[in-house]
Amino acid sequence: MNKVIAGSLAIVVAVISGCKSNSASQPNTHREISAQTLTLGITNVPEELSETYSSRLGFNRYTKVTAPNGRAIHIIAQDKLSDNQIIRARSVLEHYLMPYPGSEYGADKTAVANRMTDNNAILLLLNGSDDGTNRAAELDGQPLYQDEIQVEGHQWYIEQNYEHRDATFEEILHLVHDTGIGVDQYESFIGVLPDYQAEIRNAQVSALAGGIWGIGSESLDWIEELSDENSLSQEYLASVVDSYYGLWGAWTESKTHGMWGVYIAKTRDEIMSEDRLGAQLMRNKFFHPYLTYNARIDDSFSGDFSLRFDQNKPYTHHSQYLKDITLTGNNDANVIVNKLDNHITGNFGKNTVFFTGDSSQYYISSNQDGKVVISDLITGRDGVNMLSNIELAKFKDKIVSL
Repeated sequence: MNKVIAGSLAIVVAVISGCKSNSASQPNTHREISAQTLTLGITNVPEELSETYSSRLGFNRYTKVTAPNGRAIHIIAQDKLSDNQIIRARSVLEHYLMPYPGSEYGADKTAVANRMTDNNAILLLLNGSDDGTNRAAELDGQPLYQDEIQVEGHQWYIEQNYEHRDATFEEILHLVHDTGIGVDQYESFIGVLPDYQAEIRNAQVSALAGGIWGIGSESLDWIEELSDENSLSQEYLASVVDSYYGLWGAWTESKTHGMWGVYIAKTRDEIMSEDRLGAQLMRNKFFHPYLTYNARIDDSFSGDFSLRFDQNKPYTHHSQYLKDITLTGNNDANVIVNKLDNHITGNFGKNTVFFTGDSSQYYISSNQDGKVVISDLITGRDGVNMLSNIELAKFKDKIVSL
């Protein structure tokens, strides 16, 4: 989706929990795969894919999400993507495919992931932006561009820079929707969740008719294009999901609308109050209420990274939904916890975790892995936090060495 008008498992990755890591935050061109990159589950492009997704076209790294059937959902990256951008993309895909216990359509996502492999789902991470100059965009696969992949803690993310807006959730959702959930109004339905798609379609039709989505006369040509290619339901769902995970809360060009102004809601609360059917798609259906992946905070970050919503920190519209993070790099970096049960891993610098109340209101213990566990005794405030490689805990009354 561009700025003018929006257009368009379980991988067993040793995520170095308990181990301090340092990965490059800036793209490296035509480099050999380092031991550190290999440790992150990123390899050379497999031989069976390298003829099509070739080094001549700039492809130089590969990772995957392995479906329950043992087959891969491929993620193939060009040479200017950072390792952290590749991991971020893989993590979002894993998040969408993570089972959501008790939900109507997502309690077991085995069939969705397996069907994606049957349909040869491929995610292409491409250099630059969607400006028509990258020849690799013509290959089979869902494109996601370097300039639209934010990484938690990177400057684009902290500033919520909409010149480099985070399209990761939208484009990867399109891949899951098209090849796994399934889209109606084609000759055949190739997904596995026709009932959920029926609900998505109903919400989309209602939203378009009711001025909830596809807003503005400047959207008319875009809506006609989407209708011709049968992409209306995918783009509508992406607008809902983006706002649901806080990706438009910091956008300043509209006080009320998200997704470049074509959707009525900027935040989760606004979805619940202004798009009734959209809200129903999110409530205990398929999408987790919080982000299930371990977010690697970019190694350029220093200072205090907040998991708690703070109106003065634009990125917290999104980070409030994180619950597990790993600090990377050498900089001193700290974490402000939210109300969730968080797993927080430190980096090579000095790390402090900030808590809301006095130390007497928390129970501090160690688990069998030697990680420090700090449990808030007051319900609904700071939750239970498991800390690894963290030096200090700061409470309202004092600082405790761990």
